[in-house]
Amino acid sequence: MKKLLSILFLFSYTIIVAQNFAEKDYYLIDSLDLNTLSTEDNKLLNTYLEQYHNAKDDTLKIKALTQICDNMVNESWKKYQLFHVAFLEKRINSGYDEKYRINYLKNYAGALNNLGIIYQESGELEQGLNTYEKCLKIHSELNNQGEIAICHTNMGVIYYRQGNIPKALQAYQKGLEIGDSLLRNDKNNQDFKAGIGSTLNNIGIIYHSQGDNKNALLYYKKSLKINRKVNDKAGVANALNNIGSIYVELMNFPLANKYYQEAIEVNKDIKDIKQLALNYQNIGNLFSHQGDYVLAQEYLQKSIDLCVQINDKYGLSGSTHNLGLAQKGIGNNIIAKQYIKRALEIAIEIKNPKLIMNTSKSLFEIFEEESNYNQALELYKLHIKMRDSLNSESTQKAAIQQQAKYEYEKQKAVDDAEHEKQIAIEQEAKEKQTILTYTTAGGLGLVAIFLLVVFNRLKVTRKQKNIIEEQKQEVENQKEVVELAHNELEEKNKEITDSIQYAKRIQNAILPPNKVVKEYLQESFIYYKPKDIVAGDFYWLESVAPTSNKKENILLFAAADCTGHGVPGAMVSVVCNNGLNRSVREYGLTDPGEILNKTREIVVQEFEKSEEEVKDGMDIALCSLEENKLQYAGAHNPLWIIRDGKLFETKANKQPIGQFDNPEPYTTHTLELQKGDSIYIFSDGYADQFGGDKGKKLKTANFKQLLLSIQKEPMEKQKQLIDEAFENWKGDLEQLDDVCVIGVRI
Repeated sequence: MKKLLSILFLFSYTIIVAQNFAEKDYYLIDSLDLNTLSTEDNKLLNTYLEQYHNAKDDTLKIKALTQICDNMVNESWKKYQLFHVAFLEKRINSGYDEKYRINYLKNYAGALNNLGIIYQESGELEQGLNTYEKCLKIHSELNNQGEIAICHTNMGVIYYRQGNIPKALQAYQKGLEIGDSLLRNDKNNQDFKAGIGSTLNNIGIIYHSQGDNKNALLYYKKSLKINRKVNDKAGVANALNNIGSIYVELMNFPLANKYYQEAIEVNKDIKDIKQLALNYQNIGNLFSHQGDYVLAQEYLQKSIDLCVQINDKYGLSGSTHNLGLAQKGIGNNIIAKQYIKRALEIAIEIKNPKLIMNTSKSLFEIFEEESNYNQALELYKLHIKMRDSLNSESTQKAAIQQQAKYEYEKQKAVDDAEHEKQIAIEQEAKEKQTILTYTTAGGLGLVAIFLLVVFNRLKVTRKQKNIIEEQKQEVENQKEVVELAHNELEEKNKEITDSIQYAKRIQNAILPPNKVVKEYLQESFIYYKPKDIVAGDFYWLESVAPTSNKKENILLFAAADCTGHGVPGAMVSVVCNNGLNRSVREYGLTDPGEILNKTREIVVQEFEKSEEEVKDGMDIALCSLEENKLQYAGAHNPLWIIRDGKLFETKANKQPIGQFDNPEPYTTHTLELQKGDSIYIFSDGYADQFGGDKGKKLKTANFKQLLLSIQKEPMEKQKQLIDEAFENWKGDLEQLDDVCVIGVRI
């Protein structure tokens, strides 16, 4: 009932506006705040309005109105669009002859489409859907198949934003079916191809929202290919942006950034503010994933500013939410909570289930950390409700059924054509049958001759049998040769395995024994899990005796990750381990940054001896411990300290130990420790492991959460829990890389 009343109100409002505007056309220009327009837009508007006022008949008036409304499709121009719709409704119902009526209907459908876009972008989804349905009805009456396909696609966008995945996919598939049909009859029509490219992208978005990255990437790339062919720059930018989002989830950050930056350049070229805002949001998220929250906030704020400029509430909610997460990442939970609350309010205002699901989850986690369990419980319930509505079994089945139906109907069309072809073949076969009947009798005569030939061939066959027996014996002899070769291969394989096992004993010899580690670091653990028999990861410990400048022993320890794993990684690890030992023992260095500088110099010198270019090296986190003073330097690998239930991260230099363009000295960070502090250094193998229900990477955020959750346990118990968590996550999947984690409690 409420929906019906709102539709009647809208219809009445448009008619009233039309009547008022018809009496006083000058009200059009007075109804908007033109201070928000650029000089160019002002000039353009005044040109069209002058044409409208000077028009001698309705046809010219409609032409001028259409130019205004087609060039300015955004919420600030809603009054113009409403006037345009009402103006045309009045003309259609005023009794013009059929020729003029059809012309008005075409313009009316175009005006409804523009109004639908405005409703859609401002979050008035129900009004947008109603408007698109009216537009579809008119195009169906005119049998305008291309525009019917566009209407279905537009309705699919609104269904998707409402969280109605089955209807969204049904609408997209309908648009795709019509587009395919039109393209079969007109293979070179660029508009049809562009429409198909847009619809493929939208289907990719649905698969993406369901967590099916494989199919999502497939549809996005199909869309990108078509859009590039037809030079649809907006479609190209949209597909590039979506592909970048997939690669973020696959943790391929360089490739994600490549697609995002390409999308930004295209959107700047076509001045698409909405998509540019989305690009900035995505790059902000990318930097958040990489732990660079300063750059993340810069890009997210750019996105927010653009969303406010064009009143894009959907984008505003997403960017505000992500800005809150970036604040949370640097420990500003109070500010983070304010941003995420605002994002949730906007999501609820525009009734978007996906945004509500994401923002309520983030807010629930903050309240849980604050021990505000009542608020946390309410938000958790909201999150679960939205998640279930989006990912329910019936929703996923409906999506699969719609895709299967479309593929079936496409195949059926092919099969029908094939069937008709088969009927023609069978008809031709019947005609030939008559001829064959007459020739059969003649064929029987030939049988007698054939029998004579067979008798003769039997003699030949006996001779061939003897030859085959000889060949069989030869095969048996060859089989024996193969078995000998197989045994020899197994023996060689055993020799190789024995050599690698011996290499493992050599590598273990350069690792500090557990007894020595416990002598210097009583409350500690080393979790070391090579992917293969030998590893590219290694851990290192060195105690430097007191000197005239140092009263206490200086304890150096490190977790290192050399290029590769297995035998190649182990060979690199020997070179890098030697570099660390020489830096301390030969050059007398104890400052972590200076040790890494000297180690890099030694490693580069070693590899430069080769005639081939060698770019191997290592990432490392190196610590120096003297009483309660900790010094740290790192190449890619950070230092984490957990104190009073909070995790503090010290970042490493973004350059490896090895060949690197424009290298800089490594930074030594000095920190004062407190009793009870827990120190963690590690390689990237743990966080990069694939597993879980969806086969995704564990990720750094989950690793942090695990360490925070086990702080009350002794260090050896922590090692056990870390191993159990790793194995449970990995499940039946192969271990991706070597793993090394060192934990020390003060």
